[in-house]
Amino acid sequence: MKLLRTIRLDASDTFVFDPPAEPGEWAVSGAFVFWGDDPAALEGKARTAFRSGFLGVTSLGWSTLVQIVEASDAERAGLVDALAVQLMKRFGAPDLAAAKEAAEEEVAFVESLCTQPRDTLIAVHRTFDDGAVRESFRTLRPREGAKPARAFSFLEVEGEDEPGDEVDLIDLAGRERK
Repeated sequence: MKLLRTIRLDASDTFVFDPPAEPGEWAVSGAFVFWGDDPAALEGKARTAFRSGFLGVTSLGWSTLVQIVEASDAERAGLVDALAVQLMKRFGAPDLAAAKEAAEEEVAFVESLCTQPRDTLIAVHRTFDDGAVRESFRTLRPREGAKPARAFSFLEVEGEDEPGDEVDLIDLAGRERK
């Protein structure tokens, strides 16, 4: 079977979500977190989480992307149990039976999203229309062959001299105005 894990391709989630999910957590859609909220009144990081976040089950943090991964029956059962505990502790589920039932539904929904090959990335876009939360999902699949380099990377080059040119931006700006 396949489930979803959070993935962090760059540091952006740490800036846009409060809290961000840790990379590699089991994930669910997380739309239930906003039950009873007025989505139009959400601002800042809460609004971003509503619009584009998957919920990491362990941290209850948010992730922009999740990755389809293979999972065992034991891992699935552990995910249901962990989510049920969170539903009781943090979201007011009346008892463990009700929490497990809700957790089972969330995990079944996650499984329904995992129809693409392993390692496919999924993004969510959530809206509030006509009194209902609507979710749409977009998939991003890796290309065949070698994996590309990261979009942004910083390299430290050793053994090269620093450039000798110095630029005085203030002086340059003053000359442009004249």
